[in-house]
Amino acid sequence: MAEHTRKFLVIADETEEGRTALYFAARRAQRTGSKVLIVAAHEPSDFNHWIGVAETAKREAEDAAEAMLESMAEDAEAVTGERPELLLREGNRASVLASVLEDDPAISLLILGAARSSEGPGPLVSALARGKGLFSKRAVPVTVVPGDMSCDEIDALT
Repeated sequence: MAEHTRKFLVIADETEEGRTALYFAARRAQRTGSKVLIVAAHEPSDFNHWIGVAETAKREAEDAAEAMLESMAEDAEAVTGERPELLLREGNRASVLASVLEDDPAISLLILGAARSSEGPGPLVSALARGKGLFSKRAVPVTVVPGDMSCDEIDALT
């Protein structure tokens, strides 16, 4: 039986807690010989009645997601010394996340960052806390990293 290198999955976003989750994943991957997988989801455009506008909006969303992926890839590579795997998918984050988890058996851990704001820890962390699973056919352990953890604190844990 062929062994798969374990992957730690991080959702790409522009938040501070997203970067904290990425740093945690990269440090953990470095220490355990695992890989980092970063997934970005962009919402489909809502301009169906104006095809030209819809195509432009989709292109802009893809460009923004690709730029975010590249920025996060550089951060992860600075920690691990290896380029992470990058995925760009169209759809809402929860459905893209469920699809990626179902499609890739090498994913062994989902790492989310929790926001420290009055609005709550973020939509994915909140969904998990309410018992609304993100998994349909395959359960994957989830690590929730406090968004205000410093790199030094993460280094001490990993």
